[in-house]
Amino acid sequence: MQRITITIDDDLLQAVDDLMTRRGYGSRSEAMRDIVREMVDRERLSEPETDCIGALTFVFDHEVRDLARRITNAHHERHDLSIASMHVHLNHESCLEVSVLRGPLREVQGFADAVASQRGVRSAKLHLIPARIATQEHAHGEATHRHEHLEI
Repeated sequence: MQRITITIDDDLLQAVDDLMTRRGYGSRSEAMRDIVREMVDRERLSEPETDCIGALTFVFDHEVRDLARRITNAHHERHDLSIASMHVHLNHESCLEVSVLRGPLREVQGFADAVASQRGVRSAKLHLIPARIATQEHAHGEATHRHEHLEI
């Protein structure tokens, strides 16, 4: 780890200190590392072909004709993106679904947009984390094989 010195105006330093207090950082260094990580992630997510992990959360009315079936079909049609889903019954007509997705940003965003635009979906948000998906060969016991690993 490297130690650096920066010059920062008083107002901006106060904003960093306020952020530290609100989020519970133990030091300015920890806060600054997270600020830089966030900017690096934002930059990476500006490239449509960047690999990413996405968490799509959406609330929908399960009474809307064929909506649950359409959502399930969308996951089956893009099984290459869809890692897992959790379905929660919120009340008599509303369901919350959380879908974990993995793949190129353009495709993950496209899937999220297709779900969010369905009639009966009331609210949808996509949280993205840039990741590198690499195929690696290694051994588990005596067998050597190749599979994908995520590098965050």
